[in-house]
Amino acid sequence: MARVGGGDVEIGGLPAPAGDPRQRVIAADDSLDDDGKPRRTGTVWTASAHVITAVIGSGVLSLPWSVAQLGWVAGPVTLLLFALITYYTSVLLGDCYRSEDAVTGKRNYTYMEAVGSLLGKGQVWFCGLCQYVNLVGTAIGYTITASISAAALYKANCFHSEGHSADCGVYTTMYMVVFGISQIVFSQLPNLHEMAWLSILAAVMSFSYATIGVGLSLAQTITGPTGKTTIGGTQIGVDVTSAQKIWLTLQALGNIAFAYSYSMVLIEIQDTVKAPPAENKTMRKANLMGVSTTTAFYMLCGCLGYSAFGNDAPGNMLTGFGFYEPYWLIDFANVCIVVHLVGAYQVYCQPIYAAVESWAAGRWPNSEFVVRQYYPFSGKFSLNMFRLVWRTAFVIVSTVLAISLPFFNDILGLLGALGFWPLTVYFPVEMYISQSKMKKYSRKWVAMQTLSFACFVVTVAVTVASIQGITQSLKNYVPFKTKL
Repeated sequence: MARVGGGDVEIGGLPAPAGDPRQRVIAADDSLDDDGKPRRTGTVWTASAHVITAVIGSGVLSLPWSVAQLGWVAGPVTLLLFALITYYTSVLLGDCYRSEDAVTGKRNYTYMEAVGSLLGKGQVWFCGLCQYVNLVGTAIGYTITASISAAALYKANCFHSEGHSADCGVYTTMYMVVFGISQIVFSQLPNLHEMAWLSILAAVMSFSYATIGVGLSLAQTITGPTGKTTIGGTQIGVDVTSAQKIWLTLQALGNIAFAYSYSMVLIEIQDTVKAPPAENKTMRKANLMGVSTTTAFYMLCGCLGYSAFGNDAPGNMLTGFGFYEPYWLIDFANVCIVVHLVGAYQVYCQPIYAAVESWAAGRWPNSEFVVRQYYPFSGKFSLNMFRLVWRTAFVIVSTVLAISLPFFNDILGLLGALGFWPLTVYFPVEMYISQSKMKKYSRKWVAMQTLSFACFVVTVAVTVASIQGITQSLKNYVPFKTKL
């Protein structure tokens, strides 16, 4: 008799591997996929929406500042280079959603499961450390960014009514608390399958505020006045010292890396996609659509923002108040940012939630507190007590940490550094080599390892620079009294 679990079919207590004829017993039920789970319904469009929601986030707001540190040549080239690396490694990672064979192999439901299947348990701990530190950090970063945008609503209206020289400073702590409360509510959605609508809404919001940022920058560039721009960006002896130039350039690389970061949730996104066609083919199209779309916006935001502000570009293009009017449009853009980050926060946190809840269910399978599902709204929405308590605690802790470390650009640079090499490059490269059984020291193997090593060097340098930036910011920091 067959037993359907969370993974392979079991017959007589022994698992039947993916592709085994016995797996077809499940396929006879149209409501189930080949692994016994409810049939996935995701498409290229929903996957692209998830990708765009994950990619276009707080990182886009720092791009004018990043381009200002790099200049007209290195800035656009760096954006394109990171886009190409991200797309290439995302394709490699998409081919590793199924072990052994990209079309018929066993599904890997999470990034860590893919690493364990293809690289062995020894690498799982390193992957988990990198992934979950980055995911938690992203939750903190998004809380900071959402609160800054919410506070900017007050400031924009204050400047409009009181004048641009008025003291319109406002503490961001209250806004972080409100954002955290909203996330406690949305965190009760069980998984990404239930959140396609939220990701689509968030993707629309990201298009909206990115377009507004581009439009305002273009208008400022055309009508003036504009800031001073140079081929090499900020000038030593004029804008910065030689030491500052080095540190800020490295932090800019970290911000750009963070802006493209989404590999840590790619497997989870791919697990929402229906088959046929093969999931890796669908995801390849979704990756191309997502990365190319975001790159177009990034180039426009970064380059036009730099053109408008010059070497004095603010760290956040929509809340640094290089733009004051029309104030209502700036208000709308910041509302879009907040709505987008509500959805993006969930896309990044769902893998954390799933990992802890899966572990708890395995550890206490007979505990009603852990496994029992309640249906308070006529079966349309399930409530679980462990999920309620644990997810609420997570949001509270991440909100408190955001209040404690509200350094926008420094935090983005550090997150970009911590996630870029291991999650975006190293693991996808190593898993693909293992999956394809690539010959060691072949031309392709050497090229892929060279790419991985170069990205490792960048990650180390950016990490050091970001820590240096945070250290400098802490010198004048008063806890819980940060003003925008």
